[in-house]
Amino acid sequence: MTRWRPDRSPRASRVWPRCARARRAVTVACLALVLVAFSSVAPAAATEPSPPPVRAEAGLLIDLATGQVLYAKNAGEDRAPASLVKLMTLYLAHEDLEAGKVRLDDPVVVSQNAARTPRFRMGLSAGDVVPLRTALLGVAVASANDAATAVAEHLAGTEETFVARMNATAEELGLTQTVFANPHGLPDPRQRTTARDIATLVGRLITTFPESRNLLGETEFTWDGRVFRRQISLFRDPGGVTALKTGYTLEARYNLAVAAVKAGQRLLCIILGAETRTRSFLDAGRLLKFGFGEPDGPTRSIPRRVRMKSGASRVAPR
Repeated sequence: MTRWRPDRSPRASRVWPRCARARRAVTVACLALVLVAFSSVAPAAATEPSPPPVRAEAGLLIDLATGQVLYAKNAGEDRAPASLVKLMTLYLAHEDLEAGKVRLDDPVVVSQNAARTPRFRMGLSAGDVVPLRTALLGVAVASANDAATAVAEHLAGTEETFVARMNATAEELGLTQTVFANPHGLPDPRQRTTARDIATLVGRLITTFPESRNLLGETEFTWDGRVFRRQISLFRDPGGVTALKTGYTLEARYNLAVAAVKAGQRLLCIILGAETRTRSFLDAGRLLKFGFGEPDGPTRSIPRRVRMKSGASRVAPR
């Protein structure tokens, strides 16, 4: 059997050093590539997460504890508020409750003017007597326009007097780009606001009158044998919702104001001019998750409906 012996000829002695040098060169080159790869990846892992894309016309995310703006898109842009107007109606109601001018069990007598207010409505008729708390739930949960008019008249005597008070209070609160024309948010060319002003209004409402969250954080109430219920995904995902109000008109499109608390962190999110109700919930859900430092998983939105005891249902208020 022939045994292998290394080639010790002069030619071999010249080739082997060259091979060794080549192997060392390849090794060094590989190490250099690895170092370059790590140097390009490491900074990316250390960067701050970027906010998610918001498709609505305007959006704002604020840390209520510090006042820090975590996200802003067209926050000062002039917009139609739609039913977010009702936030000022609730603010003035809580102002009068705190001052002892009215009580939650006060009877609110529905006028013909209130009963004629266009939809969405609770179905109030002229002469109906509703407890103030029920009327306020109609404003906050059902976004009922007839209830908003009834509350305005109960607090100020007439709708016009109440609107004047709304605008005076807006000036006091520093809502410099907001004008109110009615207590419910139905279209009026004079009625304007911005995401920044709405954020200021909501922040003052839920901090000055924390009991307002008992209304804005509610999901259903019953009146006259009917159950008014809102099924909105944000109450479950991301959860922690303490106050929520929606709004819609053809001009405004879909508006949303939502406050949420998790692990002691308090966030406020405003979405104005979303293409659809579902999109407004998706935009708000992603911003809230971003603010809470949570992963942006799929957020499913369920259209809100009003369900009646008879089993019938209809689309809930805008």
